[in-house]
Amino acid sequence: MRFLLHEIPNLRPGSIASRPSKTCKSPYVADVITQDNGSALMVHTPSLGCCGLVEKGSMVYISEIKCSKKRSPQTKPTCSHRAELASIQEGNHIQIIGVSPKLAETIAENALIANCIQGLTLRDPYSYTRETTMLSSRFDFAGVCKSGQEFVMEIKNVPLADYVDVPKKERRKYDNIVKNMKYTEKISYFPDGYRKNSTDVVSPRALKHIKELEEIARTTNKRAILCFVVQRTDVACFQPSNIDLTYKKAVQSAWMSGVEIKTIQVRWSASSGKCYFVRNDLPIHLFDTYGPLSAEDTEML
Repeated sequence: MRFLLHEIPNLRPGSIASRPSKTCKSPYVADVITQDNGSALMVHTPSLGCCGLVEKGSMVYISEIKCSKKRSPQTKPTCSHRAELASIQEGNHIQIIGVSPKLAETIAENALIANCIQGLTLRDPYSYTRETTMLSSRFDFAGVCKSGQEFVMEIKNVPLADYVDVPKKERRKYDNIVKNMKYTEKISYFPDGYRKNSTDVVSPRALKHIKELEEIARTTNKRAILCFVVQRTDVACFQPSNIDLTYKKAVQSAWMSGVEIKTIQVRWSASSGKCYFVRNDLPIHLFDTYGPLSAEDTEML
């Protein structure tokens, strides 16, 4: 039985004509030509170009942005719609990917309520809060487990995957390996994105979160959890990316200090706008050879 975690009604398919929009030069705005009636819309792209998934020529699925009734006409939003999903084709395979970061938080919240996050059961469905500030960070969730222990959890969206986790300029070196791999043998990874220098951190905010989760794990009795929401199905594992070794080493250090690293994998149906739970035990590779130990493994040490 398929388990529904989220639904976006009235999704509309379209193709990105330009990003930034020719009308609004913000990199967070794109011009999209809809497939249903050919209309041109300015669309919010919260993930910017999402490393090629949301760029000129990309196929996306958009939802209407609902304005608050309290909003005055003078503060009407620039965009009428938001890019929620992207569609990519590889051979005969079509993959639908959630590209809006807020989707990951909603999916994680519904998974939390339904006890779909591995090893994390709430005391009751309402024993959690959203956007809780601890130390100098605002984390996505905090609450109380069934055991009575408190937890804090940060969510990261994972829309990206490839057969090898290497910088783009090195990708061609692995063509001979990649051509013999199965479609579902990709590595999902986080993070990736624009940076001026290859040694720069991709996301200073993500780095700050993992460092403060580590501090919480070391100095309190709370469970500190980092959960990656993998919004695609063509992958065999997840890992912090080799593209940002500073972040990867920070995640490794945090895990060794007691931070729990978890994954949720989901599948999107663009035709219905429904998001289904796939698994919560996607293999996690923190190190080149060895990954996180399970609870059963640690009991054997």
